[in-house]
Amino acid sequence: MKTKPSGFIAWVFWSLLLSVIPAAQAQAQNAANDSITFTHANVIDGLSKAPMLDVTVVVVKGRIQSITHDAAAQGSALDLKGHWLLPGFVDAHVHVADLAAARRALRSGATTIGEAGVNHFADVGMRELNHKGVVDVPDVIAAGYHVRTHPADDFFLDFPQDADLMAGVHGTAAVRRMVREMVSRGVNRIKVMATERAGLPDTDPRIRVFNDEELAAVVDEANKAGLWVVAHAHGDEGAAAAVRAGVHSIEHGTYLSDDTLRLMKEKGVYLDPTLTATVHMIEPEGEYDNPILQMRGRAMLPVAHEMVAKAWKMGIKIVGGTDTSYFDKNNRTMADEIVELTGAGIPPMDAIRAATSLSAEELGIGNRTGSIRVGYEADLIVVDRNPLDDIRHIADILMVVNNGRIALDRLNVSPRN
Repeated sequence: MKTKPSGFIAWVFWSLLLSVIPAAQAQAQNAANDSITFTHANVIDGLSKAPMLDVTVVVVKGRIQSITHDAAAQGSALDLKGHWLLPGFVDAHVHVADLAAARRALRSGATTIGEAGVNHFADVGMRELNHKGVVDVPDVIAAGYHVRTHPADDFFLDFPQDADLMAGVHGTAAVRRMVREMVSRGVNRIKVMATERAGLPDTDPRIRVFNDEELAAVVDEANKAGLWVVAHAHGDEGAAAAVRAGVHSIEHGTYLSDDTLRLMKEKGVYLDPTLTATVHMIEPEGEYDNPILQMRGRAMLPVAHEMVAKAWKMGIKIVGGTDTSYFDKNNRTMADEIVELTGAGIPPMDAIRAATSLSAEELGIGNRTGSIRVGYEADLIVVDRNPLDDIRHIADILMVVNNGRIALDRLNVSPRN
């Protein structure tokens, strides 16, 4: 329901953030084996129905050691003075292609990102660098190239042996081969196109792409490798076919019917509506700057809001994703997606949960991040004011902690040298 205000939030956020701390300074300010004690924190843990007030959270060696009302400090002490401590955002749908964009994602509060299509397996590389502690970027759930009838040209630079697929990926043998190529490069999940895109003026997001047998083959081949499949699907027919085939999540889902939503509920399929991407289509500049797309976005947004409201009432698990590349002119963050989810009727606490613990669950990492729990990775953000009073406060991020490392610190307002 809200468009301009949430975009303005993102503009203000990026302006402040980029003026406060440059990328070089955003590298870890404390080693991951140091300890940090957050005192006088108001905590939204990503799981509970109510916040915990005036809490002490101790982080040791990159993990949360304790959550108590004992104000005794261990190691470096940070008095939050009543600011709000939340799990880092888990952006379940991005297209981050380089380290600069990954650092922008982190500084916006996204401590974990789920890739949904990127060239040359940049996502795999960033994941490995993160795990080695070489660079301070979000953790990455990698997908490589998405399976579609006409792969990106760069796919054939990585896999020249598949040159015959330049004529089109058709039939079960072809889609299985493409899945196997993704598996060979160490991705975490597979993305398949079940409908055409919304973000290109010459495509129709309602039009189905693969047939039932091809979608089933994609899921089967991924499952053989222990991976799951997420399906890009705006149109109902393609989405329903993907759900019947056994996909793990529907990405977008703009035109989902009640029958398809009920089928998703029955099968436990997640929904990642990426509402802020549709808002982004409407606004000038940014990643979408085309009058056809602006008109399309204006038509799609109320339909998408209605669909999300129905899905929420049915009890479908809704997660948060931006569908952005976090490129240098990006004006959309997970804060905007949370605001959009509340505009669709989801209560603020549940919208925050969608963008943290539920997204982590959907990405298969809910047992280690996405919530503030003892033993979990210290992936945290600090916001100035209570987002439960006004969800727009979720955008005013004062600190980002990634695996126990301070990646952004706007709590310290001392003059710079």
